[in-house]
Amino acid sequence: MGADDLIRQALRRGAEAGLRYSLAIPREAGVQEAGRRTGLRPGRSLDFRDYRDYVAGDDLRQVDWSVYARTDKLTVKLFQEELCPHADIVLDTSRSMGLEATPKLEASVGLAAMLAVAAANARFTVSVWIGREGRLVKVPGDAGRPESWNEVALDETLPLPRMMELQPPAFKRCGLRFLVSDLLWPGEPEGLLRRLGEGAASFHILHLLDEADTRPDEHGFLRVVDSETDEELDLFFDEAARARYGAALASHMAMWADACRKMHVTLNPVMAGEFVKAWTLDALLRAGIVEGA
Repeated sequence: MGADDLIRQALRRGAEAGLRYSLAIPREAGVQEAGRRTGLRPGRSLDFRDYRDYVAGDDLRQVDWSVYARTDKLTVKLFQEELCPHADIVLDTSRSMGLEATPKLEASVGLAAMLAVAAANARFTVSVWIGREGRLVKVPGDAGRPESWNEVALDETLPLPRMMELQPPAFKRCGLRFLVSDLLWPGEPEGLLRRLGEGAASFHILHLLDEADTRPDEHGFLRVVDSETDEELDLFFDEAARARYGAALASHMAMWADACRKMHVTLNPVMAGEFVKAWTLDALLRAGIVEGA
């Protein structure tokens, strides 16, 4: 089966499995009316919350002039921050996400499809972002109906961090944000986490790896090809090389875990082989990120 057929199959399977779930309201949010979420921070919605004294730099449009007329004191109104019922889902379409002879392609596309359907089930609007021709774009088709997605391919050579630097996408503020990725890029994660999470009510990473990523079984003289750049390298892969690879991967993953803790991003490990056997979001269910539909 070719890559296009695998993607179409994974989209259908993910959409079907996603019907069992709906996105949960962020823990820091409350509910006032059906379909509307409100946060606990002051913002600019129409729901009045409190007053406080004016300080230099405050928006004069928020001054309550009737209070000033009575007290001769400048006071500004605080309003409840409104959390938009919206989800932005970023699918890393780097070549490593479609690693040949592994279930990563099926798992990555299926995960994105499940999240999109879970968002639609919760009456969220949803945008799905994919890398195409060196930039992040919204997937063509109805984002809440994965079977309609067009032009999804896991063949990008430009890393996601570089795409974010060149042309940051217009994510919707105060919504939920998701990234489906193996995180296999060089460099510090803080910059990407900051760009992806800016303005979000909550940010969750589904960290997708396969056993071929974590415990490669190759041995002997090999010619390896960088899945992103096509650069070739000849090496001898023995137990010592395997140990060095494992240590480097563990250090890389620890760096990401530490950065996510510091920046209040949830990091949710997903093994591709296990996922395509079960097609569940049980880990997200236990974490309170999704609910049973």
